[in-house]
Amino acid sequence: MNGSAGPGGTRQIPVVVLAGFLGSGKTTLLNHLLHRSGGSRIGAVVNDFGAIEIDAMAVAGALGDSTVSLGNGCLCCAVDASELDEYLDRLAAPAAGVDVIVIEASGLAEPRQLVRMVLASEHPRIVYGGLVEVVDAAEFDGTRAKHPEIDRHLALADLVVVNKLDRADDSGRVLELVRSLSARAAVVPATYGRVDPEFLFDCRPSEERTGQLSFDDLHDRGAPDHTGHPHTGYDSLSFTSGVPVEPRRLMRFLDSRPEGLYRIKGHVDFGPHDPLNRYVVHAVGRFLRFYPEPWPAGEDRLTRLVLIGSGIDTAALGRELRACENDAPHADEHGMWGVLRYVQGSEEEPCTQSHEVRADTV
Repeated sequence: MNGSAGPGGTRQIPVVVLAGFLGSGKTTLLNHLLHRSGGSRIGAVVNDFGAIEIDAMAVAGALGDSTVSLGNGCLCCAVDASELDEYLDRLAAPAAGVDVIVIEASGLAEPRQLVRMVLASEHPRIVYGGLVEVVDAAEFDGTRAKHPEIDRHLALADLVVVNKLDRADDSGRVLELVRSLSARAAVVPATYGRVDPEFLFDCRPSEERTGQLSFDDLHDRGAPDHTGHPHTGYDSLSFTSGVPVEPRRLMRFLDSRPEGLYRIKGHVDFGPHDPLNRYVVHAVGRFLRFYPEPWPAGEDRLTRLVLIGSGIDTAALGRELRACENDAPHADEHGMWGVLRYVQGSEEEPCTQSHEVRADTV
């Protein structure tokens, strides 16, 4: 998600942790996101600039030690684990104009540690954006033998990209094995790390840029032709309702959301349960958070949600959301307690936020 409303209306930037063992293709995937950011500005936190394809024409110059500004407004930082907080703070600053931050885990820390750092952060401008684990389909069995901890990484992941699937002799078996190890994560196949950026974050409409070629421009003019290897697609459902949602029913839906449902975004009208506010929803993997905000003056009181995943049954999910509607004029006195558990700083109920949601794996 781009620009979730945080406490006090603060715009929050999702922080995506990108992990995978050497050779899996995570740097290729990051390069792909930088080249095809769709107008969004990415803050990339990496070990080594050398692995990132920064064309000389696309580098605007230094913004400080170990930081460069890329031609499409993206920023790239080369850091070690001790510097991570400093650069997250720098990238989240309003002046940086960043829409999403991607941390490449290799060499910085175990994915579990990075996820914990993001979840534990009290920075008002960042929010957890998911753990993406990249695996090499062609070498998956060998990687498991050499690095048995990969099973733990897959169980922790919110999204698993099974890369280099075109090179695997038994791609179907590898996909099913990865799915069996990945708990509730969305599992998507890919070649050349080409996952549609919209799966990971909201892409801004393209903007006019002058005086400098962007990564997108460079890719269009001189990049290799991979037309035979399209972006990995995703399934999405847009849900709109003019009938208020019953909070207990919605929480049952969210607690039982199916495998492959990676992101939920939008806002909810709880009707008489809170007539003054709508509730912005930010869910990624097993992470969930609500943000109450006043209804804009003159705006129709609608629930608007977008669900994004891989292999999800959008028709069934739509029916389940319809079943959450309730136009009863009176509110259940305790109906909002389940929602308020995921509102930061709620005084009605202790806020467990993401730490409890992920306690089984983090």
